[in-house]
Amino acid sequence: MTATRTETALAGKGAGGPAPGRILLLACAVTFLAFLDATVVNVAFPDLRRAFPEASLPRLTWVVSGYAVLFAALLAAAGRLADTLGRRTLFLGSALAFTLTSLAASAAPTADLLIVARALQGAAAAGMIPAALGLVLAHTPPERRAAALGAWGAAGGLAAAVGPSLGGLLVEAWDWRAIFLVNVPLGLAVCWAAARTVPREPRTVHRLPDPLGTVALALGIAGVVAGLSQGQEWGWTGPDVLVLVGGGALSTAVALHRSRRHPAPAVDRDLWRDPVFARANVGALLFGAAMYAWLLTGPSYLIARWNYSVLEAGFGVTPGAVLAMAGALLVGRRVPAGLQWAAVTVGFLLFAANALLLWGWADASTSYAQVFLPAGLLGGLGIGVALTALSTAASATLPPQRFAAGTGLLMTARQLGGALGIAATAALLTGAGDHWRGVFLMVAVTALGAAAAGWSMRAGGRVRAPVSRPS
Repeated sequence: MTATRTETALAGKGAGGPAPGRILLLACAVTFLAFLDATVVNVAFPDLRRAFPEASLPRLTWVVSGYAVLFAALLAAAGRLADTLGRRTLFLGSALAFTLTSLAASAAPTADLLIVARALQGAAAAGMIPAALGLVLAHTPPERRAAALGAWGAAGGLAAAVGPSLGGLLVEAWDWRAIFLVNVPLGLAVCWAAARTVPREPRTVHRLPDPLGTVALALGIAGVVAGLSQGQEWGWTGPDVLVLVGGGALSTAVALHRSRRHPAPAVDRDLWRDPVFARANVGALLFGAAMYAWLLTGPSYLIARWNYSVLEAGFGVTPGAVLAMAGALLVGRRVPAGLQWAAVTVGFLLFAANALLLWGWADASTSYAQVFLPAGLLGGLGIGVALTALSTAASATLPPQRFAAGTGLLMTARQLGGALGIAATAALLTGAGDHWRGVFLMVAVTALGAAAAGWSMRAGGRVRAPVSRPS
């Protein structure tokens, strides 16, 4: 009852004015920036190698991995911190930090300083996402949340759509520094608008999260993601990989154990008591593996199969990403709350169909339009439909004082899955046998597992607010 009254009061703040729409616009802007920087750097690697000839290729891959590791490691902690410090405070602080670290990356004189700047960028992005989505959920009336989540999901789809092509254009027109420098005016505009638009709100959680558990969780996730990301290059049985993955798993277990009884846990384990939210996390983990594997493989397949340039490959995957935006908007506006589980299942099945089509025709296809384009459109639509419905169904189980924490947990699951998918892709592409078909089959099987998790959400029963710990 208390959660319901709080939800109504928070949503009602903006129900009669323009605040909900403006807050959604700001949330979409930072989401666009965060996910753009997760993909835009990939096309700049040839330019980076020319700029830093003294740096080895494995070291340069940390320009991408450093961002991804810190992004994944700090999402859950940032979600809890947003509910403690206040979503507005973390939103503004993270957006400003992202802008400054983007400027630092664009000016980095050495590869090592660029890697450090990118890691700090990932940490700032981890703070922006749960704070932004928490603000949207808190200040949007319940009946409009699905549409708002659709728009938010479309922003991520837009970033995926323009990332490869925009990166290629910026690198060709200038050099690699432009892909970071473009964030600076956009980030400053977001900070200025947020300071004027986002209202101050009372803190709903008054205890800072357990510092030891938070550090253990961040180190644990960072170790697992880093070990999986570098396993193929360092050797899966090498000491560095074993220490990272084993130590990361142990550190994460320590954080989860401490969260069982701590009054301000690093991980709100109570959220997993709701069956819909718990199954949504399983679906996010599995689909993260499938989606990130496909996003890594798609452009590489076009380059290797038909000798596309980097820019041509970027444009080649753009139609599917555009359809992801359309799918996100469609689900947000048209699918009722009681059928979100069905949209999740259908979206995952569409993505599995995309991978099965490519698996069947990966070697026989001689035309982009015959196979890759229709497969990419299916996959893009599946991404937009599934991820938006998954966020909507999961957020419906959360009380307002746990919006940011729940968002952080869900996205942590997706990023962990992504690390697994990328590691499996690297192993398949460098192993013996039919590389492309093996990756596409792995993507299809993992997406089907995610679809099973989505189907199981229908049996979650009546949505219940998770138990709130004392604040």
